[in-house]
Amino acid sequence: MNREEILKRIRAIEIASKGLSKDLYSGQYKTAFKGRGMSFSEVRDYQYGDEIRAIDWNVTARYNSPFVKIFEEERALTVMVMIDVSASLYYGSGNHSKIEKAVEFLATIGFSALANNDKTGAIFFTDEVECYIPPKKGRDHILFMIDRLIAFRPKEVGTSLSAPLKTLRHTQKKRCISFLVSDFLDNSVNLDELSLTKKYHDLIGVKINDPSEKELKIPAFYQVINPETKKTEWVNGFSVFLKSVFKSTFNEHHDFVKQALETRGISLINLSTEGAIAAPLAHFFNTRK
Repeated sequence: MNREEILKRIRAIEIASKGLSKDLYSGQYKTAFKGRGMSFSEVRDYQYGDEIRAIDWNVTARYNSPFVKIFEEERALTVMVMIDVSASLYYGSGNHSKIEKAVEFLATIGFSALANNDKTGAIFFTDEVECYIPPKKGRDHILFMIDRLIAFRPKEVGTSLSAPLKTLRHTQKKRCISFLVSDFLDNSVNLDELSLTKKYHDLIGVKINDPSEKELKIPAFYQVINPETKKTEWVNGFSVFLKSVFKSTFNEHHDFVKQALETRGISLINLSTEGAIAAPLAHFFNTRK
């Protein structure tokens, strides 16, 4: 990962967030993610049509005139971004890798949360949790998380989606907005962990793929290396049958992930290493209204 190039992109995102995140994301973000409750704001004179249960009987008795309580939504939220840093996330066939897209996603969500005065934290994971950053507010904290992810060097190479979900539940006692960012290449995925986490938190899946994983477009012999198992094999890119199998395998995995999440009430955002983040995020926010 080219650190200077990514930092330039992050600075561009931060500058754009003054307009884009504020106009496009922050408004939709605020609509998509409601506050976690209602807090007392003030009392006012009773008006025709007000609910009887809203009457503040103490104030009413004191002034011998009916008053009602006014409540407003508590905006303060906690946003947790769980990011897969396993070996497969460092793959990219074009100009950008999956982990670079994850950095961009973290920055975009972080600056959107910042504009709404929400806390943001992060969990970096492989087949274990490798880094936990407690949620805080402030621009410096957002930049710290981004810089930490850019420079991060994971100890392990495998993937366990269960690990960050358990850590999320153990560390966040109050309901929070949580994004699970991964390519979801976890053969040992425990679907019960998804259901259990969704019960306590607002969980959203973010699936990052590279165009080369969808189909073999170039007729050639490929040496394919699994970055997590280190298993190597040759693939015949001239074979029409193999191309068909390759494409169907990707589609089957994609459909499995989509169904596993959606049947549990978990939204899914699909990102590509070669695509922009704006459209998928805007679509997601619109579907949450």
